[in-house]
Amino acid sequence: MDAAAWDARYAASELVWSRGPNQFVEAECAGLPPGRAVDLACGEGRNAIWLASIGWDVTAVDFSQVALDKGRTLAGDLPVDWVCADATTWTGTDLDLAVVAYFQVPGPMRRTAIRNLVSSLRTGGTLVWVAHDSTNLTEGTGGPQDPAVLMTAEDLLADLSGLDVEVVRAGRVARVVTADDPHGSEVTTTAWDCLLRLVRR
Repeated sequence: MDAAAWDARYAASELVWSRGPNQFVEAECAGLPPGRAVDLACGEGRNAIWLASIGWDVTAVDFSQVALDKGRTLAGDLPVDWVCADATTWTGTDLDLAVVAYFQVPGPMRRTAIRNLVSSLRTGGTLVWVAHDSTNLTEGTGGPQDPAVLMTAEDLLADLSGLDVEVVRAGRVARVVTADDPHGSEVTTTAWDCLLRLVRR
């Protein structure tokens, strides 16, 4: 989907994503000392807003201006810098933290984006990347049904070949999804995500 298509999707509902931060982003980042962060492909900015609420100086980047405008409204007085830019080519400098949640693009675009992000970190800076795992297509629920935009932690590590990083965590994680069934009761299913956390050396 291009920016115009995402603009239309974000304009069609009050919120496409939840208000709170992604559970894995929250778990991996909660103990880090606040500094300068980017939330790349931020959508409506749920992770950026949460980071700003706990003291981070956050830049939120997305190519959908509609999503950014919604995020700015949700953020209220929180200090978030909303930037309309292509997440596959955006770069920063001296960042303490880079967060990416569910940026589902084909491999070559993903590789460019993640290498740019690591290069944007200061020495000792952290990257947290969460995405729909390739195994979710056959073993999980929801998410994109196009294998070309799914990935594993191993794919992400291969994208980083030659870069000096310390891998803190890399693997597949389960996310419980709750939905209403046609008979009015709740059912829970499992979605599979890949999670990568690393530090630039």
